[in-house]
Amino acid sequence: MVLPSPSIARDYTGEPCPGRFNIARYCLAEAARVTPDKVALIVVGDADAPLEAAEQRRYGELDRAVRSVAAGLLAEGFKSGERLMIRMPNTSDYALMFFGALAAGIVPLPSSSQLTASEADFLLEDSASSAVAIAPGMEIVAPDHVRILDTETIARLKAHEPLADYADTGANDPAFLVYTSGTSGRPKGVLHAHRSAWGRRPMYKGWYGIERGDTVLHAGAFNWTYTLGVGLTDPWANGATTVLYNGEKDVEVWPKLMERTRATLFAAVPTLYRQILKYCDLTRYDLSALRHGLTAGEALSPALLSQWRETTGKELYEALGMSECSTYVSTGPGMEIRPGSPGKPQPGRCVAALPADGGTEPLGPGETGLLAVHRSDPGLMLGYWRRPEEEAEIYRGEWFVGGDLARFDDDGYMWYEGRADDLMNAMGYRVSPQEVEMTLASHPHVQEVAVTELRVRSDVSVVAAFVVPKEGSTPDAAEMLAWASDRLAAYKCPREIVFVESLPRTANGKVMRRALARP
Repeated sequence: MVLPSPSIARDYTGEPCPGRFNIARYCLAEAARVTPDKVALIVVGDADAPLEAAEQRRYGELDRAVRSVAAGLLAEGFKSGERLMIRMPNTSDYALMFFGALAAGIVPLPSSSQLTASEADFLLEDSASSAVAIAPGMEIVAPDHVRILDTETIARLKAHEPLADYADTGANDPAFLVYTSGTSGRPKGVLHAHRSAWGRRPMYKGWYGIERGDTVLHAGAFNWTYTLGVGLTDPWANGATTVLYNGEKDVEVWPKLMERTRATLFAAVPTLYRQILKYCDLTRYDLSALRHGLTAGEALSPALLSQWRETTGKELYEALGMSECSTYVSTGPGMEIRPGSPGKPQPGRCVAALPADGGTEPLGPGETGLLAVHRSDPGLMLGYWRRPEEEAEIYRGEWFVGGDLARFDDDGYMWYEGRADDLMNAMGYRVSPQEVEMTLASHPHVQEVAVTELRVRSDVSVVAAFVVPKEGSTPDAAEMLAWASDRLAAYKCPREIVFVESLPRTANGKVMRRALARP
């Protein structure tokens, strides 16, 4: 038996969060006071246009605009704690609505612009949001009691006289609600407190090495905590500049923007780094300002890390996280990178591997168990929205257990061993196989269906659907893929349809998805 390491902490040891705390104030007030004329936000719509043509907002202006939106929301009758769904693409208005709601003590729900109308309707209903801020062209079916904040309404909010100060919220007060895929086949809400922004502080040195003079370019969308945190919250909390892009998606855009904006930090999922290396001639671009890249959302393969280093001469720092706690294990400047490992627990965090079959005593080095984060971590969620039965399953004593299997080596580096459940990772998004199965099961030619990840290369997996067709039907894979794309966000859609005679099952009838994924 390997005894537990005596060095494993039993509590969060970082600087405690102040009792009264508001995310928007934390991110904007100090920078607006100290550097009001510094550019906080650049929104680029055309990567080929001069940077001077892009929308730019300075800290003083941004701080005032956020407090104006907050005042406008309160004047419109919103109450503290109400949910406000945001259904918009990556724009400055999205950021203003998100932080304006926080500044007013209202709980924003950032959603993806990729969602279909029915998916968005589910989020609106499940969250019991009292309003939805919506961009032109975005569909949603809102009940009569739900207010629609359209472009005209948002303009009125921004024109309001700003609040004198941000809402006096407590660190543990609800701040924002995000949705993640769950094992039940329906997305579930993850409710975060205002302290969640303070809980990101271990990342500043443990992952980014972020400085006030940095310019951060993030390639993600705002519905993702990876983008909200790395792309907005953390740069602003450190007085840095953040760059958003909302133009046509072309992989060549990213090195072009790195050069044009003189980005010092670039954040994306490994898939995008792989595409950049494959389709872009990086010798054509001046990337001298870039200190290093940041990656999360899916595992960084040793081969991709090596290729990025050889091609750019820059480091690539990986982090492991989840919607419930954002990132908590990472590599960063000054650390040795061990290819295949996402790194060590960030300074101050209490992370351990617990026995898979039960117990609260952390395992020792080399033993594989369920990855757990101590409940004292300020970055940990308040809980799942209206899912008390699921919360009961994820807490084990003082530990939050997220379902990942991992082990720690003698030096504290974590090695990922897969998931204990069947959740898939598609382009960095967690996708529930049940949700995709429910959609395909409604197809008239489908008798049974099981969905899983299918590894197509050593470092690339795709979502695949294994379909048992109805007897006498003439199924067509392309038509089924189109059926799915009409009903699911693009990142949830299967990339492969495989027709089979039957699905492998256990003795008690449960489908064995992992057996399907084997060659």
